Amino acid sequence: MIIEYRGVQSINGPLIAVSGIKDKISYGEMAQIYLDSGQIKTGRVIQIDGDIAVIQVFEGTKLVSLKNTGIRFAGESMRITLSEEILGRVFNGICRPIDGLGEVFGNLRRDINGQVINPVSRTYPRNYINTGISSIDVLSTLIRGQKLPIFSGSGMKHNELAVRIVNQSKIQEYESEENNFAIVFAAIGVKKDVASYFEQEFRKSAIIEKVVMFINTSDDSVMERILTPRCALTVAEYLAFDLGMHVLVILTDMTSYCEALREYSSSKEEIPSRKGYPGYLYSDLSSIYERAGILKNKPGSITQLPILTMPNDDITHPIPDLTGYITEGQIVLSRDLESKSIGPAVSVLASLSRLMKDGIGEEFTREDHSSISNQLFSSYSKVQEIRSLASIIGKEDLAKTDKLYLEFGRLFEEKFIKQGENESRTMEESLDLGWKLVSILPKSELERIDSKILDKYYVNNLEQM
Repeated sequence: MIIEYRGVQSINGPLIAVSGIKDKISYGEMAQIYLDSGQIKTGRVIQIDGDIAVIQVFEGTKLVSLKNTGIRFAGESMRITLSEEILGRVFNGICRPIDGLGEVFGNLRRDINGQVINPVSRTYPRNYINTGISSIDVLSTLIRGQKLPIFSGSGMKHNELAVRIVNQSKIQEYESEENNFAIVFAAIGVKKDVASYFEQEFRKSAIIEKVVMFINTSDDSVMERILTPRCALTVAEYLAFDLGMHVLVILTDMTSYCEALREYSSSKEEIPSRKGYPGYLYSDLSSIYERAGILKNKPGSITQLPILTMPNDDITHPIPDLTGYITEGQIVLSRDLESKSIGPAVSVLASLSRLMKDGIGEEFTREDHSSISNQLFSSYSKVQEIRSLASIIGKEDLAKTDKLYLEFGRLFEEKFIKQGENESRTMEESLDLGWKLVSILPKSELERIDSKILDKYYVNNLEQM
């Protein structure tokens, strides 16, 4: 039921307080604010105290008057219209079209907060998504239905990595459902030039037809920023569980989201927790990340790849710390590798995909995947030890095997981790490259590989790389 009121008790920043509420108003309920000028603004109920309702106005409270402002409560929380026409469209943070193609029409409207998913109805994630990036595909494989965050830092090239993943990602080639793959991309609190960069890159590669874009810029309201990932995930749930598509959701930058949540909490004068963030930051992030997965008796899947910038590169900061508790691994970007012009600058040893073990192997990728992955990790880890030793005694005094490890480390960074701007590798190409690299080392050093697999894939006559 739509309820109307006239007049505002007080105005404080983006908040207005409406008194004399006699009807049942619920937390999170949407409202429209009618101004003298005829302008209509959108708001959301964020607090109810007796007969007073506090509304956060998305567009700000400029021109809102105390006496002549009309408030109409919608009687429901925020809902968005969904249809198959949503693919290829660009929206703002609250699902309003900004691509000049008009409104999306459909008979289906969904609450952006989603529906509670019973854990029993979930299916364990299997099968992988090929990103075309060797350091991810081989060493931290992205599994369908997984939530795998990317931890970056301020000023690093995570935006370029996001574009690359959107352009290159695909499900297994042999599956008939390959064309049933879509991407929901949400840019949260980004600068306008970054938003333009994303849209231009997607249109340039024609991938935009498989993408639903949400763009929330840094000058948009705090409330809109908080709603953006929820709108994006509602669209993803529709594509996955209603249309049966496999959906990859990329959310960047979740740090902007958390800072908006902190500002929102502060405006309500809530007691802050670590570094000023609200005490419910963990449960709030969970309400976003836990919307990934696969459901029984549903053909689609939702895979999440949230990107966040770690303040001061501190992985113990509340945002990456709590994200790590909720998600299933992490991909960490290295500032040191980026300074060497090695990109995508994935820090291999700090990265992990916890669901990888059940989505690789003979049934999904190749029989040697687990073995070569473990060996690359082990060998590259030893490279770090030998580099530390070499910095003390000098390279000349190293043993012959240690010098081979240094050569392996150099080529691993320059050939395996580093990829050209438009270089997309298949899983087979990445695995074969991994074998060429470990074959620099003597067989006796490859202790993480089963002897049968080692004899089958070891490159004996290795040409100069």
